[in-house]
Amino acid sequence: MAKRIEASNVSSYYGNFKAIDGISMTVEPKTITALIGPSGCGKSTFLRSINRMHEVLPNARIEGRLTIDDQNIYDPDVDVTAVRRLIGMVFQRPNPFPTMSIYENVVAGLKLNGVKKKSVLDDAAEQSLKSANLWNEVKDRLNRPGAGLSGGQQQRLCIARTIAVEPQVVLMDEPCSALDPISTLAIEDLMFKLKDRFTIIIVTHNMQQAARVSDKTGFFSIDKTGDPGRLIEYDDTQKIFSNPSEKKTEDYITGRFG
Repeated sequence: MAKRIEASNVSSYYGNFKAIDGISMTVEPKTITALIGPSGCGKSTFLRSINRMHEVLPNARIEGRLTIDDQNIYDPDVDVTAVRRLIGMVFQRPNPFPTMSIYENVVAGLKLNGVKKKSVLDDAAEQSLKSANLWNEVKDRLNRPGAGLSGGQQQRLCIARTIAVEPQVVLMDEPCSALDPISTLAIEDLMFKLKDRFTIIIVTHNMQQAARVSDKTGFFSIDKTGDPGRLIEYDDTQKIFSNPSEKKTEDYITGRFG
């Protein structure tokens, strides 16, 4: 089932550089939360902190508390692999495994987790591709390379691969930035369907997209280049875009900077 995420005074570092400072927010289950703000303000760093992916970089660390249903995912006894299994991620550019077929791409995570029974893998592949609105387009060519699909189809394939392992949270880091408008609309429609099962957080530079798809919006910004990113405002999306509480939020949304 979808999970509740709570960040309490979260700061993230790369060596001595503080990338984000004092982020506190709560993301409720089965909602879509959009993170907006200018480039370099820490949106993606915060997103990657949620599933501990920032730790793959040397000297990266975090301060504060980040919980999934009240479990601090940074507790010393927490298995990082289990966290990443619980929290799936879709990246900016589609990244299907180039040497694998469409079918093999979808079930790769399941196989990695030890699932071997073909009937289970077959069912998971079909259900995940259906959930990603891709089944009807690929059901007759599952053994063809995933890299041979169009960009929009590849991104939906990556979403199918992500949800095949049944995560409870799905993180999306600018998933439509490399796609055409029609493919973007397909991904947005898919998000609406997936939020019945997952908690979704999306980083986007497209404010119209944030307004269309999200229930809540967090606006990140920096004071000047080199400063850490901070969460300026976090509220219902309708309020953020119609009547923000902070002048800086209004200036960004109305195009005065960013």
